[in-house]
Amino acid sequence: MTGIDEKLLPHRGISRMLDRVSRRDATTLVARTSTHRAADNPLRHDGRLASVVLIEYGAQAMALHGALRNLDAGVEPRSALLVAVRDFSAIRDFIDDLPGELEIVARVLLATAASWQYSFEALHDGERIASGRVAAMAHDLPGS
Repeated sequence: MTGIDEKLLPHRGISRMLDRVSRRDATTLVARTSTHRAADNPLRHDGRLASVVLIEYGAQAMALHGALRNLDAGVEPRSALLVAVRDFSAIRDFIDDLPGELEIVARVLLATAASWQYSFEALHDGERIASGRVAAMAHDLPGS
């Protein structure tokens, strides 16, 4: 797999943190990205990108995997709201100075028609730099 279809995530343009999917199956999605180095990354604060933003990277990987699972099942992807973050840990304060790509791995813990729970990890050069769990609930957004 390569590029990400814009219809699969509610995030557009510079708000989409993932560049491409390198692997996926029924339980796991592996995405790669270099958006952490982009000067116009909207999650930067005072010119830096804190490692806590990797939660958003993990949440986007969860959303993308869920959308692809729905398409595989012949169901339209649903909008969802991030409702919980648990057990987040990171080994560094900032990530904008990391050369090369990040790898974001999202794994299904629980998936129903109405809610999803995933674990995620962010890796750089094969080393885990952050991990956590994210949960979302289906939500019909106005106008959808």
